[in-house]
Amino acid sequence: MPRKAAQLSEADKHAAEGGAVAVDRALFVLSAFHLGDTTLSLVELAQRTGLYKSTLLRLLASLEHARLILRHTDGRYGLGPEVARLNSVYSASFSLELVVMPVLRQLVQATRESAAYHVEQGEHRLCLYRVDSPQPVRDHAKAGELLPSNRGAGGRVLRAFSGARGELYQKIREEGVAAMVGDRLPEIAGVSSPVFGPDGELKGALTLTCPTPRFDEAFRPHVLRAARDLTLALGGTFPFPA
Repeated sequence: MPRKAAQLSEADKHAAEGGAVAVDRALFVLSAFHLGDTTLSLVELAQRTGLYKSTLLRLLASLEHARLILRHTDGRYGLGPEVARLNSVYSASFSLELVVMPVLRQLVQATRESAAYHVEQGEHRLCLYRVDSPQPVRDHAKAGELLPSNRGAGGRVLRAFSGARGELYQKIREEGVAAMVGDRLPEIAGVSSPVFGPDGELKGALTLTCPTPRFDEAFRPHVLRAARDLTLALGGTFPFPA
C-alpha cells in the first residue's frame, strides 16, 4: 500500500476543493519557482512543496513531457519553453479593465460606496477605472480625471509605497491601508490599499470613497480584501492580512 503522509504537504494544503489531486500538485510544483530562481534541485523542490521525492519525480516527468519543466544536464530543474509560450498568449490577450472592473463592482456591491483604481501619472494620480455608488449623494470623480497625489487616500497610498517619508506614510506601509477623512475635500472620505504585480512592483491603488458622514472603519477590511483579490488576479502577492 502507498505510504500515507503524516501531515498534509504544502501542495495539498493549496489544493482546489473537488479538483484533481495530481493536477493540483503539479501546478503547485510550478508555483514553487520564485522571482530570481533560475533552477531548483529536487531537494529544494521537495522542501518548498512538502512532497515526497518519489511523488515529485513522477510529477516532474509529466511536466517535462509537457515542456512546462526543463531538466538541465546538472540534474536541476527550470521552467520550460511552454511557460514562455503561454505567457505570450496571456500578455497578448490581457485586458486590465476586465480584471479591475469586476473587483470594483464587488466592492461597491458590498459597501454601496464608490470604488476606483488609481495609478501614478507624473506628479498626479490618474483615476483609471471607477464604479459609482448607487446612492444619489456621492463624490463625482470620473474615470480619466487627474487628482492630487499628495492628498486623498489613493494618493497617500501611491506615495507611501513609492517611498515617501514621514510618520503617516510609514504607518500606511505597515498597515497596508490608508483611511482619510476630509484629506482631499472636507466632504469626502476615502479608504485605499495598494495593488501589486508579480514582481512586487506597485501597480496602483484601489480606493473606496464616500461622503464624510457615511465613513465607516468597517470599510477597511472590504478594501483590503478587494486589493488582495486584484493583486492575486494580476499575479502578485499581497503582503497584508485581509
